[in-house]
Amino acid sequence: MKFVYLHGFASTPESAKALYLREAFAACKISLEVPDLNQGDFSHLTIARQITQVESLFPCDGTPVTLIGSSLGGLTSAWLAEKHSQVQRLVLLAPAFGFLDHWLPQLTEEQLFQWQTSGYLPIYHYGEQRSLPLHYRFVENASQYPETQLSRSVPTLILHGRQDEVIPLAASQAYANVRPWVQLRELDSDHGLWNVMPQVWQAIQVFCQPSNRD
Repeated sequence: MKFVYLHGFASTPESAKALYLREAFAACKISLEVPDLNQGDFSHLTIARQITQVESLFPCDGTPVTLIGSSLGGLTSAWLAEKHSQVQRLVLLAPAFGFLDHWLPQLTEEQLFQWQTSGYLPIYHYGEQRSLPLHYRFVENASQYPETQLSRSVPTLILHGRQDEVIPLAASQAYANVRPWVQLRELDSDHGLWNVMPQVWQAIQVFCQPSNRD
């Protein structure tokens, strides 16, 4: 089994969550691959680009893959599983279901107009600790990936905080309610899940143990 972690929007492989999980896997003598989804060009990020990048990491010999995705990385993971039977298990941490519906209303009409007309909008990048321009193509592309079209029954564990201020818990509840192959664990945390990482790791261990990889 190959394990890959997909970080969230405006994050990096050096985020606290990515480092925690990489070290936890390493302690079990398991490699966790953590690609940089920014690819040195955050300004032209799209979900389609992320999907293509991660597809290139899948073993050519058909080795099964478990994807662990955080926020937008979770949404990307779900779409990779939809497209590839090689993805046999998903762990989604506060997945960004309904991302645009939750994010765009936070922008003013002026900001949205500026983004559409100029092509770029400054977005704070947590990894870079500064604002970077993001092309409007990101929105146009993201609109082509509604979670309502995800239908492959791949075993999925969702871990989502009850106090999530970015993607409400209700988004994961709605997703899980109509997909019997999805387990949802509600945690006493916010979008970052940082205060409950030991619980997150314990849940990942139970969910991904060999006896569960049918």
